[in-house]
Amino acid sequence: MASTANGPRVAPDATPSSHHPFRLGWTAFAAVLMIFGGLMAISEGIAAIAKSDVFIATRNYVFQFSLTGWGWIHLVLGIVIVLAGCALFTGAVWARVAGVVLAGLGALANFLWLPHYPLWSIVLIAIDVFIIWALCADPLRDEKKA
Repeated sequence: MASTANGPRVAPDATPSSHHPFRLGWTAFAAVLMIFGGLMAISEGIAAIAKSDVFIATRNYVFQFSLTGWGWIHLVLGIVIVLAGCALFTGAVWARVAGVVLAGLGALANFLWLPHYPLWSIVLIAIDVFIIWALCADPLRDEKKA
């Protein structure tokens, strides 16, 4: 028997659910950026721990830590950011809040890392700002206009 339907059948309630994590795509954008930024922070931390003579040590810097200490800070923070980025794929509200907090901490850590590796730090700060923006964008904005 041939079907007379011209398209796919739609369920009676075809409105998008209010808890779908990728309704507008900003959550997916933030999750991917968090995973990418976290992996960059991990590699930065490993480089600082393994070869602290690769980076320039500035004298008379207000926030002085050993480069190995900075490496451990970036390594741990990078791991936590990657894990939170993966948790964003579940769509949980706590993952969005954790993402905003961790991106803020990542931006702060990279601001303090500026004298050691300026270009890398600026790139990671920009990524963290985009993450915060994407997670704070109102997911219901387009539905309210319709």
